[in-house]
Amino acid sequence: MEAKLIERLEAAVARLESLSAGGISARGLPGSVDEVSSDPSILAFDDLMAQYAARVSAAAEKIGGQVLDVTKLVLEAFSVQKKLLLEIKQTQKPDMAGLVEFLKPLNEVILKVNAMTEGRRSDFFNHLKSAGDSLSALAWIAYTGKDCGMSMPIAHVEESWQMAEFYNNKVLVEYRNKDQIHVEWAKALKELYLPGLRDYVKSHYPLGPVWSASGKKASSAPPKAPPPGAPAPPPPPPASLFSSEPSQPSSSNPKQGMSAVFQEISSGNVSAGLKKVTADMKTKNRTDRTGVVSASGKETRSSSPSFSKAGPPKLELQMGRKWAVENQIGRKNLVIDDCDAKQSVYIYGCKDSVLQIQGKVNNITIDKCTKMGVVFKDVVAACEVVNCNGVEVQCQGSAPTISVDNTSGCQLYLSKDSLGTSITTSKSSEINVLVPTGPDGDWGEHSLPQQYIHVFKDGQFETTPVSHSGA
Repeated sequence: MEAKLIERLEAAVARLESLSAGGISARGLPGSVDEVSSDPSILAFDDLMAQYAARVSAAAEKIGGQVLDVTKLVLEAFSVQKKLLLEIKQTQKPDMAGLVEFLKPLNEVILKVNAMTEGRRSDFFNHLKSAGDSLSALAWIAYTGKDCGMSMPIAHVEESWQMAEFYNNKVLVEYRNKDQIHVEWAKALKELYLPGLRDYVKSHYPLGPVWSASGKKASSAPPKAPPPGAPAPPPPPPASLFSSEPSQPSSSNPKQGMSAVFQEISSGNVSAGLKKVTADMKTKNRTDRTGVVSASGKETRSSSPSFSKAGPPKLELQMGRKWAVENQIGRKNLVIDDCDAKQSVYIYGCKDSVLQIQGKVNNITIDKCTKMGVVFKDVVAACEVVNCNGVEVQCQGSAPTISVDNTSGCQLYLSKDSLGTSITTSKSSEINVLVPTGPDGDWGEHSLPQQYIHVFKDGQFETTPVSHSGA
């Protein structure tokens, strides 16, 4: 009798040890892969992929090429996020170093997408940028609390899509009358995040992921020791997790917490912060050091390449009242996120860049900019475009007045809340205003007249815009 009792006790102990090794906690949290996979939040993620990701994939299959390639990477990033959610349910909450290593698989996929937007500009650049910028929404999984430097998960998903929507709208406008497959792809990509990912996070993780209280510990990557006798490598420049170029912060105080995690994860390209020596900077090609005396007696002037008429790039808050964004060239990820309704924004001398203003400000002025994109939410007074060429301005909230003066080429995107905006133009050409036309995100384009007919009638001149009719 005692022998049988001892056998049963030993069997029970062995059973408990096996369950403990499998990850079953004292609270009954699921530990096996099968049990975790059947969790409602994981099943809901599968439903998200089936409902929304399939539509994006189907449209990309019809387009092919780079659009299909980048779409596959987007879906791969979502698959990696599912794996991370499975691991979270079996892993204790890590420290900062552990979180960096935990998020590394997701970051690697995102860097692949960002690499597709580099180099020679593709015909599908707007598709690639829209997909690449949208992936920052997946960083909601890194939210660890109100002091981590991130917005709440739901707000983070919405804000991240606003970064991608600038390029997504360009796809809609470019292909709405050319190829509806591209329009379908752009709409499906948006729905993958809004409402897809947003509603999923809202239903299952509104306060961030829930780590296991008694699961395995997340591992931190040990630092690589340099070879014997080799000098220590220089520290890599900080870079944004979801951008191939370093992001320029709007605040004078660096953010702590998760912002530091993002910088540390994608660091490693030591040469990212170095300036490239172009051919005209080499001594043998410099015109001011040619050493050849001109045969003509006229005095000639040669500009020195080391001197630039434009000042250094600047993004700073001056005197607590005015944001100065100056001489930014080729920067696609400029952000002002710490602003209020008493501050103004002055953008001067920028080229081939994109600025996002994430908050209400008093006034926005865009002066002497070329191929500049500005996305803002709300403005109290007015948004002014002066002496510019080929700029795009998108209002996501409300703006009482938008004025365009001495500008050639200006695209204005208005939201539903800004349809009552008063638009004033002067000495400007090629001004188009795009307004939402339906619930599906379609845009209607309206060109503002730049030619007028003046007729003297009843003692005064009457002015009407020139209307053109075609076959």
